[in-house]
Amino acid sequence: MLGSSAPVYLLVKDAGTPASGTTSQVRSYERHWTPTHLDFVVEEIEGAVQRAVHAGARLEKPIATHKWGKLALLADPFGHGFCFVQFLGRGYDEIAD
Repeated sequence: MLGSSAPVYLLVKDAGTPASGTTSQVRSYERHWTPTHLDFVVEEIEGAVQRAVHAGARLEKPIATHKWGKLALLADPFGHGFCFVQFLGRGYDEIAD
């Protein structure tokens, strides 16, 4: 939940340094695909996007309004994509058959 008082720690590891002692991969913070994609449901998307961008996220696509709600596509400072979703009306039920 945005606005939670639980701390989040981001540890700086330079790009190009080893990702782990068990692999030859190196860290890269360019935008990339990941098998886990998080959607965060928020009550007010405009403010949530503003706070995320202020904290270092990149807004990849402006907020779009759909029949079911609003959607913003973002990436965190490490290149992981995520979305903010604000449901409108009945949410996804607006488009369910």
